[in-house]
Amino acid sequence: MNKSEAPSADQSRDLSAHLEGPGARERVTVNLTAKGAAALTELMRLTGDTKTDVINRALSVYAYLEGVIAKDGKVYVREQDDADLERVRFL
Repeated sequence: MNKSEAPSADQSRDLSAHLEGPGARERVTVNLTAKGAAALTELMRLTGDTKTDVINRALSVYAYLEGVIAKDGKVYVREQDDADLERVRFL
């Protein structure tokens, strides 16, 4: 591997965080839009979870949905028991 192919210090840190295994913790800073902050507050109210728990759960759901879509799967939602099933499309 030549110097131009070597990972930067930031990339090395990012890669090492993924190699630490379950239970590993990583501190990040996130700048939320007003809409994102409102969604976070609403989710905390609905679930009783902390900001950290809500964000971790949101990332897990997002990763799952992207995995389904990457395998040509489809995501559907039914807002109420008697409502039609609707396909969700992510932009």
